[in-house]
Amino acid sequence: MPVVQTVYNALFNEIKSLPEDYAVEIFNFVGYLKAKAARQNECPICANSIPNAQTIAAIQEGRAMMRGEIPAKWYNSLDEMLVDLDTDD
Repeated sequence: MPVVQTVYNALFNEIKSLPEDYAVEIFNFVGYLKAKAARQNECPICANSIPNAQTIAAIQEGRAMMRGEIPAKWYNSLDEMLVDLDTDD
């Protein structure tokens, strides 16, 4: 059996032995590891993700807002933001 498969099996067995209420923490930690690997261009799933035009435009718009080139909305609370989102059509 390849070493990677052996490690996966051992890890899976360890996870199965944990209490069920750890599931969210495990899921969040795996997400953290994927993000960390993606930053290092080591994650084959994440590294192959090419953003579509809408995502690229949103990133560019966000960066322009951070530079002050586009006015950005600011909110004092989550409720205030949600009200604004509900009224924007």
